[in-house]
Order: sequence, then C-alpha cells, then structure tokens
Amino acid sequence: MNSEKSNRIGIVRLHRSKLTAIIRLFDIAIIGMTLKYLLQIYGFEFHFFELLLLLIAFLSFGFFAELNLLYNAPRGINFIEETQKTLSSWLGVALVFFVVLQFYPILISGYKEVFRIWMLAVPVELITWHILTRSFINYVRSMGRNTRQVAVIGATDIGLELDNIIQKDTWLGFSFVGYFDDRIKKEKGRHQQSIQHLSGNTVKLIEMVNNHKIDIVYITLPLKAEKRIKQIIAALADTTAAVYYVPDLFGFDLLRSKMENLSGIPVISIHDTPFYGVDGFSKRLFDIIFSSIILILISIPLLIIAIAVKLTSPGPILFKQRRYGFKGEEITVWKFRSMTVCEDGNNVQQATKHDMRITPLGNFLRRTSLDELPQFFNVLQGRMSIIGPRPHAVAHNEFYRGQIQGYMLRHKVKPGITGLAQISGFRGETDTLDKMNGRIHYDLEYIRNWSLILDFKIFFLTVFKGFISKQAY
Repeated sequence: MNSEKSNRIGIVRLHRSKLTAIIRLFDIAIIGMTLKYLLQIYGFEFHFFELLLLLIAFLSFGFFAELNLLYNAPRGINFIEETQKTLSSWLGVALVFFVVLQFYPILISGYKEVFRIWMLAVPVELITWHILTRSFINYVRSMGRNTRQVAVIGATDIGLELDNIIQKDTWLGFSFVGYFDDRIKKEKGRHQQSIQHLSGNTVKLIEMVNNHKIDIVYITLPLKAEKRIKQIIAALADTTAAVYYVPDLFGFDLLRSKMENLSGIPVISIHDTPFYGVDGFSKRLFDIIFSSIILILISIPLLIIAIAVKLTSPGPILFKQRRYGFKGEEITVWKFRSMTVCEDGNNVQQATKHDMRITPLGNFLRRTSLDELPQFFNVLQGRMSIIGPRPHAVAHNEFYRGQIQGYMLRHKVKPGITGLAQISGFRGETDTLDKMNGRIHYDLEYIRNWSLILDFKIFFLTVFKGFISKQAY
C-alpha cells in the first residue's frame, strides 16, 4: 500500500454530538431516580437487588436504544419518530424483564406494585424529557440562534428535495440560501423549479462563503460529473464552509440503504437485509418468545382443529408445501389442510372464490386464518418469522419474479405468518398483476422501515382486525 492510500484509511468518521451524550446521561438518571423515588414512597430500602434491577434496565435500554437508533442524528428525526423510538426501546426493557421474571420470580408481593409503576412511569418521563429538550432547541433556533445558512450546488431533483426538507422541517435549524449551478439552463438533468430560483454560479457561491453568508454547502450534482465535483471541492477547500456531497440515489430501488465504512472507505448499501447481527438476534428473540406463548395458549384449539380436519374429509391433517424463505432458499411450510388436494408441483393454482377444492371446514379455517396456526411451529424451527412477507408457492415465485421488478427482494427477510401487506388489504387471492404489485409494494416497505415497534404494531393489528377477511378463501 502506498503512502497516499495509507493516509486515506480511517479518514471517514461518524459525527458524534455532545448533546447526544447529555441526553443519554439524563435518560439513565431518569430511569434510576424514578425507581429510587418509588422505593422511598413505598418504604423499601435501596440494596443490591435494586442495583441489579437498574443494571438490567440500563443495559437493556442502551441495547435497544442503539438498535432503534434513538440517539442517531439529533437534527434528523421529528417528534413522532423520536417518541416511537423511545417507546420501542423501553418496550424492549419490559420484554427482557418479562423473560427474566419467568425464570426467576424474584419480586415479592409488595414490590410488584413498585415495579409496575416504574415500568409505566419511565417511558412517559423519557418521552416528556426528549420532547422538552427538542422543543427548547427548536425555540432557540426559531429565535435565530444556532441556525446555519445552507446552499445547494446543483439544480437537480435531489437538490429540490433538500430544499423542501429545509423549508418544511424548520426544527433542523437550517436556513436555505439558494441554488448555485454553472451549467446552462437547458442542460439535461436540471430541475425547472430549481432553475427559477438560481442564486448564481459557484464563483458567486464562494464569494458568499468568504463573506460568511453561507455555512453549509450541499453538492447534489450527478455522479457522472466527477471532474466538476472535484473542482468545486478543491475551490471550497480554501473556505471555512462545511461541505457535503449528496449522491443522487433516487434512480435506484433502495432497500435498507445505509451509509457504512470499511476501514475508512465509505460505502452505501443499495439492497440489504435489516436482520444481520444484533437486529437479527432481537428479531429472533421476538419470534421465539411470542410463538412459544401463542403455542401454549392455542394448544387445545390446535388439537380440536386437527381432529375436525381428520374426521370431516379424507387426507392428511397438515398440508405441507414448498415455499421460498430467507435468501430464496426452499422451506417447507405447514398449514391445516383446507382442500381436497395437496398441490405442490410446478403448476399450483391459487384458491379462488367458491373454489370446489375447498372443504366446508376448510372454508371456515381459511376465512378465520386458523389454517395458518401450525406455522408457529415453523417459526420455532427458524424457517419463518411471525411478522414478514407472506411466503408464496415456489411455482408462483418463479412466475412473478419475471413479471414484477424487485420481486425477489422480499426474500431479504424470513417469510411471516402475517405482514404489512396483509393488514393493508392485500390478503388472499392475487388474481391480477396489480394486486400482486400492491402486495410486493407493502412487503418492501416493511423491509425498508422495519423496527421492533412496527412488528408490535402489525402483530396487534392482525390480532384485532386481521384474522377474519372476506378476501381470504
């Protein structure tokens, strides 16, 4: 490795805010002081046991906060998103305590009330603290303090998008100065709305930077303009402005895109799964805990349905069919048999309305989704997840992957018993390409926006409104 390359290694670093550190510290203080205050009210002393509870809470909250990116980019998330991330992080703590207390029932009767109040009070306090902090910061910025002047080089679609974000999200503390571009107005790739608000060329921009009228410069020129980008960066290197390059990735079908670095070399993921490493562990933990609880609760209904299937029509109790799972690998999915046939070949016909192959009991099972219950065993096996894109028959996959662009991206995650598409109205037969497109759209939206709180939301919406559907037959 030559000296020039060696000097480049490690030059890209993630921005860390001192404000973030302060917020982290106060979050820990709130969790600890709340428990201590409740113990005093109820007449308990603070001993080793209470310290152990706090240690579990601190570690768990820190873990799930990192998982949810709670402290990531303080200027980059709004109130609703921050509230969701905070609540989701504390739900993770509650989940850890639930598991611990199942194996070690260490809470005495009088202590249970303190523990319950603590579990309910802390998320309210954390959310309130975060909202007050952000409101104060927003107020300071609205008074013209801690506000930074922003300019965009490149009258492009992504430049216009940045302008819209700055104008809409005033809490970011940015003030938009204008677009700057050296290209002629009729040149391809320029956005007409941006052209109408040009403030000048790069010479004018550098002049304004030197006069302290611009603090931040975003370069939004297309990737093909590498030479011009280098020239602009070289010119801005002689100024005090903060310079950012925003690659135009709108032309790509992004899936879980994120910025990473390999020993200082920045890389951007285009298609990726959200379930590697810690995220995968938390997702698997969610599946094991909830599927185990559900299987215990439905053990008697499972037995009754199995007997009913066997007595009402000839054939096996379970219908086993090959489906595509995580990474497109073939898996075997279990369902209660609801038809007089068990098709699993190269030409599988989807169930249709008034399908003569469906038994009377099978019709009821399919409408109420009770035929899907054996798939909780598939979840425990690790073949499926509780929440995820519904698995399709191998024959259907092979057909639709040639009809719908990006179809196979849904296999970046394990298939699920229920998913975002199912609670959004795309359940049952997909007899048209538009319906399948709609289902795939929501499947990919789920992968793009996955979080534990989204899994909880889909799970509860399925419980309350997703089981019975006129579209399932």
